Amino acid sequence: MLVLVAPGQGAQKPGFLTPWLDLPGVTERLTWWSAVSGLDLIHYGTKADEEEIRDTAVAQPLLVAAALASARALFPEDAAGAGNSAGGFSESARAVLGATAGHSVGEIAAAAVAGVLTEETAMVLVRHRGLAMAEAAARAETGMSAVLGGEQDDVVAHLTKLGLTPANVNGAGQIVAAGTAEQLAALAADKPEGVRRVVPLAVAGAFHTDHMAPAVSALDTLIAGAPVADPRLPYVSNRDGQVVTSGAEIAQRLVAQVSNPVRWDLCMETFQRLGATAIIEVAPGGTLVGIAKRALPGVKTLALKTPDDLEAARALIAEHAVPVADTPAE
Repeated sequence: MLVLVAPGQGAQKPGFLTPWLDLPGVTERLTWWSAVSGLDLIHYGTKADEEEIRDTAVAQPLLVAAALASARALFPEDAAGAGNSAGGFSESARAVLGATAGHSVGEIAAAAVAGVLTEETAMVLVRHRGLAMAEAAARAETGMSAVLGGEQDDVVAHLTKLGLTPANVNGAGQIVAAGTAEQLAALAADKPEGVRRVVPLAVAGAFHTDHMAPAVSALDTLIAGAPVADPRLPYVSNRDGQVVTSGAEIAQRLVAQVSNPVRWDLCMETFQRLGATAIIEVAPGGTLVGIAKRALPGVKTLALKTPDDLEAARALIAEHAVPVADTPAE
C-alpha cells in the first residue's frame, strides 16, 4: 500500500523549483497559483536566496505549490479531464493511493491531494497561514531546534523543565523544540541525557506552540467560508495520527494545528496499521522519507527532489499501489 506525504517548512532550498519548470504545464500552473496567492512563486522558487525563502510568509506557499506541482507531475490529468475534479488530481491518483498526509504546512497540500480543498483554496489558505504566522512570530524572538537522540519521555520532560514545547514529535529519535531564543539557548547549553545533537532550524518562529495563538484566531475567520469536501482517500492528521473522514473537521484541524504539536510519530504508526509498504514524499522531498527509513524498516521510500525522480516513483507506484477500496479500515 502506497502513502503520499508532503514536507513541512524548512525543506525549501534556493532554486529547488528550477528543474520542475521544464515539465509541460508547470510554469503555467505556478503562474496561476502566483496570481491566486499574490506571491511570485516562480521567482521565489528559482532566483530567491536562502534568507528570502526562509520568510514564513514566502516559504509556506512555496512549499505547498511545489508539493502540488510535483504531485500533478506524478499523477497527470487524464484525457477524459478527470483532473478537474475537486483538488485537481486525476481519478487514477486516488485509485492507487492508500493514504496521504503532510507534515505541518504539508497538511494543506495533502488536503488538496485528498480532495478536501481545491488547489486554489489551498493556495489562498496557505498564503494567509504564512502571513498570520509570520505576524505572530514577529511579536517575540522565537524559534525551533531539532533534538536528535535520547529517550522520548526524557527529552520531553527536559524540554518542559526549560519552558520549551515539543512542537514536532517526529519519531525515530527526533523531537523539535520550540520557544523563545533564551529558552533555546538554554537547551543548547544543557542537552537532555542521551541527546547527540541540538540543531537550530531555518524557521522564523515557535510554530505549533501557544506563540501562534494570534494566527489561529485569524485563520478561524478565514476557514469559515472556505469550500471543503470530504476526503476521497484516507487522510491522516498531524494532531493524533487518526484517519479523518470529514472535510469540515479536517479544515478545523488545519487551523488548530498551527498552535498544536505535530505528532508525526503517530502518523507513521497509522501508516503501519494501514499496511503501508511504500512512501513517496513530494517535492522538495527528503526529510520525511529520512525519518521513515529509521522508523519504518522494510517500508520502501522515495523522495521527489527533481523530475529525474519521477520514473522511479512511477515504478514504485506500479509495485505497491493498492486501490483505496482494498486498503484496511482504520
